[in-house]
Amino acid sequence: MHKLFLLLLLIITGHPLSAQDIKLPAADREGGKPLMQALNNRKSDRSFQGKELTPQQLSNLLWAANGFNREDKRTVPTANNRQELELYVTLKSGIYFYDAGNHLLRMVKKGDYRKSTGMQDFVGLVPLNVIFVSDQEKASSEHYAYTSCGYVSQNIYLYCASEGLGTVVRGSFDKDQLAGLLQLPPHQQVLLTQSVGYVK
Repeated sequence: MHKLFLLLLLIITGHPLSAQDIKLPAADREGGKPLMQALNNRKSDRSFQGKELTPQQLSNLLWAANGFNREDKRTVPTANNRQELELYVTLKSGIYFYDAGNHLLRMVKKGDYRKSTGMQDFVGLVPLNVIFVSDQEKASSEHYAYTSCGYVSQNIYLYCASEGLGTVVRGSFDKDQLAGLLQLPPHQQVLLTQSVGYVK
């Protein structure tokens, strides 16, 4: 029965799933606090528990950050609709690419690489680190790519404020090391990182 379900999933999505990929549950687009309450609660945190996020929280966060809310448009604007920004995440189990079109996490590398995403001590403990990657061949300019990062980061902040999670955006990381871990081609570059978890 399980094999039949996976086969049907492959047929429906049209994309092969590896054993390590994570199919996310559908994002809950109706929940959360009112916008003004989320804005009032928005803040940066740097002290986290090791407690993992639930699959639903992970799904909601990634959809809010840069998912598709219409057939070909995302939750954040981009100049000329270039959609040059993609997200990778580090979990305890590995590094994943967020395939927004299919709303799933595709494994890039197995293993715990959380501490490689930044210079701060907490990045190795926090359950989720989000890595913002820009495709310079798609972007209207590097300036607009950084602007897109701001939109995505704020969406993560607002989701976390609504959900009662902590988060902090980070610019302190080894760009070359991360590019190597993510196996990025030369025209793609890491622009920003952000940690998410339960606050101590």
